[in-house]
Amino acid sequence: MTTHGFTLTAEGPFDFAASLRFVEDWPATSALPADGRALRFAYCAESDWLPIGVRVTGAPGGVAVATTRATGAGIRGEVARILSLDVDGAGFAKLGAADPVLGDLQRSSPGLRPVCFWSPWEAACWAVIVQRSSMLVASRLKQRIAERYGARVTVDGHPYAAFPPPVSLLDAGGLGLPAQKEEWLRGLARAALDGVLTTEHLRALAPEEALAELRALPGVGPFSAGLILIRGAGAPDAFPGDEPRLFAILREAYGLPEDAPAGAYRRLAEAWRPYRSWASFLFRASTYGDR
Repeated sequence: MTTHGFTLTAEGPFDFAASLRFVEDWPATSALPADGRALRFAYCAESDWLPIGVRVTGAPGGVAVATTRATGAGIRGEVARILSLDVDGAGFAKLGAADPVLGDLQRSSPGLRPVCFWSPWEAACWAVIVQRSSMLVASRLKQRIAERYGARVTVDGHPYAAFPPPVSLLDAGGLGLPAQKEEWLRGLARAALDGVLTTEHLRALAPEEALAELRALPGVGPFSAGLILIRGAGAPDAFPGDEPRLFAILREAYGLPEDAPAGAYRRLAEAWRPYRSWASFLFRASTYGDR
């Protein structure tokens, strides 16, 4: 492929190999790090909604990035967000020193940072598609939508179908989803084109405001709102107010009672500021199948 390149430097601990291992078991994306050395994917860039192919490899102190078209600050920022390299992580290790439970997780996955969806828009669509469905089935449906409505981009000789931009799904039908979900996706497309489902907008708000705004979107409940903000926009310091699976993991890890209220988990997470999202990600990633 014709490539354009740049590098991204990590502030604080970072292990690209750990990111690769995570993506290999994460069915929500179409990335295929088959050789164990590179992360390759295609998506519609949030900065202009045009398709782009990306190859990321490890480099001293960070990563080297090659793309199929010229990039500016917008796409550099998007790739940095996807790998959580847009956040200074130097203080994250200190949290583990103060919290032995979190510290054990950090030592078991050194340098692992949240790996995000290619865009908040794609995260929102995944949140709708996966509702009341297995992750495997949802990933196949999402891939089918990408192949039917998205652009195909070749990265290192491998074709990838980029998930379509919002305008392509405004009037789309026959997506293979229940009618209600298809209507929700069209509503999310309108919100994305209105600028609501963008990293810049969501991270400009306080996390509680962003979560409330997301919950007002069609088909988005408390769990989906947290997914979009944390794993879509890459907000580093948000804590979902209602996520039963995460609560169950924390309950076991910290020995909380079975009937612990949601407030108990929020109080626990206060000690993780300003990395509440990162800490929550490590706990979820420690449980097989909870991606």
